[in-house]
Amino acid sequence: MVIAVGTALALLFGFVTVAPPAQAAPLYGHDVSWPQCPPAVGGFGLPMPPTSTQFVVIGLTRGLPFTENPCLASQVTWTRTNNKASHGYAMAGFPTTAQLSTYGARGPWASTTRSGRLSNVGYAEAQFAVASMNRIGFRPPVVWIDVEPRPAQPWPVSTAAQQRDNRLIIEGLMRGLRDAGFSYGLYSYASGWAEITGSWRLPGVPVWATAGRLDYPNEALDRCRQPSFSGGRVYLSQWYDDTRDYDLTCEPYAFTPLAIPASTLSRSTADFNGDWNNDILARVAATGDLRIYRGTGNGTALSGLRIGVGWSPMNALETPGDFNGDGPADVLAREAATGYLWLYRGNGVGGWRPRLRVGHGWNVFNAIVGPGDFNGDQTVDVLARERATGYLWLYPGNGAGGWLPRVRVGSDWNAFNSIVGPGDFTGDGTADILARETATGYLWLYPGNGRGGWLPRTRVGTGWNAMTAVMSPGDFNGDRTPDVLARDSQGILWLYARSGTGTWLPRVQVGTGWNGLNLIF
Repeated sequence: MVIAVGTALALLFGFVTVAPPAQAAPLYGHDVSWPQCPPAVGGFGLPMPPTSTQFVVIGLTRGLPFTENPCLASQVTWTRTNNKASHGYAMAGFPTTAQLSTYGARGPWASTTRSGRLSNVGYAEAQFAVASMNRIGFRPPVVWIDVEPRPAQPWPVSTAAQQRDNRLIIEGLMRGLRDAGFSYGLYSYASGWAEITGSWRLPGVPVWATAGRLDYPNEALDRCRQPSFSGGRVYLSQWYDDTRDYDLTCEPYAFTPLAIPASTLSRSTADFNGDWNNDILARVAATGDLRIYRGTGNGTALSGLRIGVGWSPMNALETPGDFNGDGPADVLAREAATGYLWLYRGNGVGGWRPRLRVGHGWNVFNAIVGPGDFNGDQTVDVLARERATGYLWLYPGNGAGGWLPRVRVGSDWNAFNSIVGPGDFTGDGTADILARETATGYLWLYPGNGRGGWLPRTRVGTGWNAMTAVMSPGDFNGDRTPDVLARDSQGILWLYARSGTGTWLPRVQVGTGWNGLNLIF
């Protein structure tokens, strides 16, 4: 939270005199942390909340990651003694050189790339906070991730590339909390979030929004009603003065546990079961069953699990990512008999919510591709190739399961017999496309320009016509770099991994017997 010598992250107020009716008005509470500690242990000696407070959010750190609130145990004891519901919050921060060296290999991602090391540091920040809680037996239902400028350990914010690096830290922290079994959300404010992350949209992740320095809670209530800094639903709102920080719940939230949000991998559309590892979906030719082959994060996949039946009527399937803005990844399916395009909404744990029809007349297309965010508006889009003309059309998603007006973004795309959306293949932060040329077997990289158009194409492979299927799950081996999977005529599935410098690594066999699957996506 925002801390100055006279402000601090300690929130509470205590001027509510009439208890609101149940489920009809917000609850009022406070957040506290090291500024409430005595000066003898490095605090400011600020007051704890009045006993009339209805809930407390307790800071786990001493203002920076890899530090601990010296009064954590006593503050947790205070909430228990006074019978107050409580959450925790942990500080996110960009690592020092020493921290990157120490923690860059201590996490679930490969440490062979800078992106993997940064992600691991964020994961380690979460582990440190979890260890602090474990030592005193504190198990709050929610741990909020505090993302704001830290003058003592500043975020690099001069370039878009640095903001993308910052996202990796935050994402690592989210995964670390999720893996430890905690629900999580984000604390920040619009200008700080924009400076640090480039206004990263995470619509499926809960928000605790601050209204800043105020003399009354009305503007804090406004934060409950206004769009949040990241697009997520606002559950808590905060304001502060020189003595305390004050919080309220946003109706109808009653400070109850939150479901663990689905993961939001910044360069992926393929984490279907919410475990932060990219997966493979495939349809069985003989039965029409849909299977998930769960990625392990290290370039291998587990045995297939059936997640659907009766998918034979569909003649195109694609994973666009989170198409309707609720967090989990979704699937788009075109029905051969009608040309309807159906959205199968993922539930974040490998299953489904009720499907929705999101288009008609889609039988005019002979390729449908989910590239991720192709036009730079932070909502996922779809590319579709028109069979009769070879035109490539961009169908921008509106972030809520619908469409903005389509735009033609290419011609002569009938020259390709496979079009794949790997995500950010070049590492410049924009979505790219891979296309296999029918006549030559060349694999071409079409880099996106981040605005719905293209940079000059580059040939990145030859001999790819030997493969009977080509797809990309994004990062499949855990180094935060998109990869390609391809099936040969013998039914062997191969991983073609990319290095952090944009070259191919030696291919690795992922599985056999894949000829029984007639769609792999």
